[in-house]
Amino acid sequence: MNKKEFLSDLERHLRKLPKNEKEDILQDYEEYFTIGVEEGKAERQIVESLGSPKQLSKELLANYHIEKMEATSSTRNMLRAVWAVIGLGFVNLVIVLGPFLGLLALLVAGWVAGIAGIVSPLLVFTSAIANFGDFEWFEVFFSITLCGIGLFISIGIYYATVSVKRGFLRYLKYNVSIVKGGNKHD
Repeated sequence: MNKKEFLSDLERHLRKLPKNEKEDILQDYEEYFTIGVEEGKAERQIVESLGSPKQLSKELLANYHIEKMEATSSTRNMLRAVWAVIGLGFVNLVIVLGPFLGLLALLVAGWVAGIAGIVSPLLVFTSAIANFGDFEWFEVFFSITLCGIGLFISIGIYYATVSVKRGFLRYLKYNVSIVKGGNKHD
């Protein structure tokens, strides 16, 4: 494979990236080839040192989505970053997807519990209106207690969600660094 084939293959695999991002990456690799040729390396040697364009594009896509997730925290960006890291290899299906789904389930359960507690006084008043003769003050006070507990749970789950997002972002970065060839210390 020569420079032209490598770059066209890389461009084809990076089609999901925005145009300006893709152009920057391709320009970087053009420069890498230019520097390599100036150092006396053959194009074939440079291509071999870079590895497969398909694997390289997976790593570049994973890095792009992780950086995007760092810049703008949204569920969509997090899911794209997770999916891109899973795409790096089959082992990541278990190593990344398993913990992600487990943490996601815990957070969803916490949010549901918090919101249910907060909404409980509304349900008691709705029940009192629907069943006019069955009003109990105990239900009112108990629902107010549940509302307070629900507020505390929601506040705690909010901070847990932020912490899990940060921690999972670090985990994804670590996973990408391992796939790239280990944790290299310069």
